[in-house]
Amino acid sequence: MQSIIHLYKIGLGPSSSHTMGPRQAALEFLAEAPGAAAYTVTLYGSLAATGRGHLTDRAILDVMQPEAPTDIVWEPDIFLPFHPNGMKFEAKDAEGNAVKTMTYYSIGGGDIVREGMTKPAADDIYPLTKISQIQKWCEESGRSYWEYVDQHEDPSVWEYLRHVWSVMKSAVERGIEAEGVLPGGLGVRRKAVSYYVHASGYNSSLKSRGLVYAYALAVSEENASGGEIVTAPTCGSCGVLPAVLYHLHTSKGFSEQRILRALATAGLFGNVVKHNASVSGAEVGCQGEVGVACAMAAAAASQLFGGTPAQIEYSAEMGLEHHLGLTCDPVCGLVQIPCIERNAYAAARALDANLYSAFSDGRHSVSFDRIVEVMKQTGHDLPSLYKETSRGGLAVIQ
Repeated sequence: MQSIIHLYKIGLGPSSSHTMGPRQAALEFLAEAPGAAAYTVTLYGSLAATGRGHLTDRAILDVMQPEAPTDIVWEPDIFLPFHPNGMKFEAKDAEGNAVKTMTYYSIGGGDIVREGMTKPAADDIYPLTKISQIQKWCEESGRSYWEYVDQHEDPSVWEYLRHVWSVMKSAVERGIEAEGVLPGGLGVRRKAVSYYVHASGYNSSLKSRGLVYAYALAVSEENASGGEIVTAPTCGSCGVLPAVLYHLHTSKGFSEQRILRALATAGLFGNVVKHNASVSGAEVGCQGEVGVACAMAAAAASQLFGGTPAQIEYSAEMGLEHHLGLTCDPVCGLVQIPCIERNAYAAARALDANLYSAFSDGRHSVSFDRIVEVMKQTGHDLPSLYKETSRGGLAVIQ
């Protein structure tokens, strides 16, 4: 299992799989095939079906067009075997002959793999890859999940997480000040500022919930506008974890050091899902994006409030379990409807999962690892029209 720095990617929205991944693929291909007379990029499956709304073509053309004329070919009805987010890059000579061809897959969270690979080219550093194994280590050693991260990561991970936290805070603070209509043509107005203002007029309990909504909306709206965010674990679900951490940092006074440790724990849980299943909406639906984000935020909150390893695991399990089967059906292929609202709801649900587990001793029937297995199978059983193609569900209800 790889470093959590590959889970927490810092970049521009609106989509980790449809914007960040294709841009990275374009950079890699251009480095290997410079100086061509022209380039052709063919997008397949989900990338082609919702690529325009996700700005996939712009992400690729911004990289390749300055080098040579680049054509984008859209093939939404062709799904390559390895992953729904396939893309073929071709470098051509002056006569139009392909002199180099490479196929990439954007597998979620901004990661890409080449044809023939099964995972990104990065070293595995974690020997334990199941939460049950790591929980046992925690209970036997008397340590917590973040200490397992600390044991296996390079010490520089803490400085990286400090930067991650800074970007998350900035996204919240920009988002709760911004107003206007989000780009894309749906006419969706930013709501974070309204929720933030309205929250101040309620009593402490409702105010708390309103602020969590506002913070999640703020980051998700920044993402939809192409602003700088952190994949946690994806762009489409980037508002959940920052909302929970920012709220607890500002309202409960948790120190930055404790927030960074919570980020490490959240990253560990997200990493386990990414390693054993998927965080790609095109592969497993929104359960792999917002569902995993909710699990990460629930684990982080539980740790901050002093949860035992069992209670932290239970919080994360509930966060993911109660998003099982969630489809990815963005209207017009934009990361706006229902994505933004789902981030706000999942942030609140993460806090509920923490509270529920805090009343328990952490023992429960279905483990987090089992839920990950079920999520993976459920995602594979979902028809493709419910996996980021905008051909089913909410995307076709006008």
